[in-house]
Amino acid sequence: MFEPDDIREWRGHDVVDGSGSRIGSLESVYVDTATDQPSFATVTVGMPTRHRLVFVPLAGATVGPRYLKVKYPKGQVKDAPSLGTDDVLAAEDEPSVYAHYELEYVPGAGGERRLARR
Repeated sequence: MFEPDDIREWRGHDVVDGSGSRIGSLESVYVDTATDQPSFATVTVGMPTRHRLVFVPLAGATVGPRYLKVKYPKGQVKDAPSLGTDDVLAAEDEPSVYAHYELEYVPGAGGERRLARR
């Protein structure tokens, strides 16, 4: 996989799917609050005047020179829950991000958030 210490260096790099199709550019990384390990990334997609951020899981992702390759197809990522470029993920929206990729969502034991932006 990759080291969480390198997260800041990834920003702005291309995010591609398994076939090498460019999805967008990496905007930020969200870590799992239980493990502090990278869990999801947000990817900037859309037209220059209508950018938005979509979420993609980092499980199975690999880092190459100047790109991050995710295991999900471009179409699925572009249809993922999104935010405006200046917005933050609300706690109540976290389950929909996991559901889009058919991943189990389990909040913390005390109902804490599962994702934190880094």
